[in-house]
Amino acid sequence: MNLTLKVWRQSGPKSKGSIHTYAAENIPAEASFLEMLDIVNERIIEKGDDPIHFNHDCREGICGACSLTINGVPHSKEKGITTCQVHMRKFRDGDTIWIEPFRANPFPIVKDLIVDRTALDRIIAAGGYIDIRTGSAVDANSIPISKADADSAFDAAACIGCGACVAACPNGSAMLFTSAKISHLGHLPQGQPERRKRALAMVRQMDSEGFGNCTNHYECEAACPKEISVDHIARMNRDYGKGVIAEQFA
Repeated sequence: MNLTLKVWRQSGPKSKGSIHTYAAENIPAEASFLEMLDIVNERIIEKGDDPIHFNHDCREGICGACSLTINGVPHSKEKGITTCQVHMRKFRDGDTIWIEPFRANPFPIVKDLIVDRTALDRIIAAGGYIDIRTGSAVDANSIPISKADADSAFDAAACIGCGACVAACPNGSAMLFTSAKISHLGHLPQGQPERRKRALAMVRQMDSEGFGNCTNHYECEAACPKEISVDHIARMNRDYGKGVIAEQFA
């Protein structure tokens, strides 16, 4: 396959970036998107130029580090997969592919296609720890949990924190990410004592990081590689509202 790449290049956080054009020639159709970038980078290095910088780790759709916007869509137009799971057979010979970093004010560009997503880590940290002693491992059936709660908690726990929801949202909102992290524990017995406190702390941290608010575009759910439901946002809003009322009368 012979392709034309339009790649965002930026030497540093305070530098001015621009789109650069690269020829991706003789790319195997079975190659993954990141393998294609590796091939292009090898050719760039052979010419003595600076390679395209991008993040990756597991390359198995688990970690979410491969946060690229492909033709304007976070992780590409394919549903339920990360960038590393996109294969070149999904493109046509002669295609032009636009590759950019995830765009959001709380995601400053480090270099080229790499962004700093530690704002998401700070939201998680704001939730704190569970204060109750959970003890040693127990039999899975000793704590009864309804199937509906277990399924919803599992859906929320699937979040890999890639930030695609933020990049897809026209408001740059992190509501899906934050609600998934809150909802995961909120459905389980161990998470009940601090459920409202956790929602208050994490939502306020999200706001302080500069993320936008949700206006129900649902682009977050469409772009999420784990297809997490926006139902968690409604649940988070209820927990947050109850937390605000409880705080006022405390």
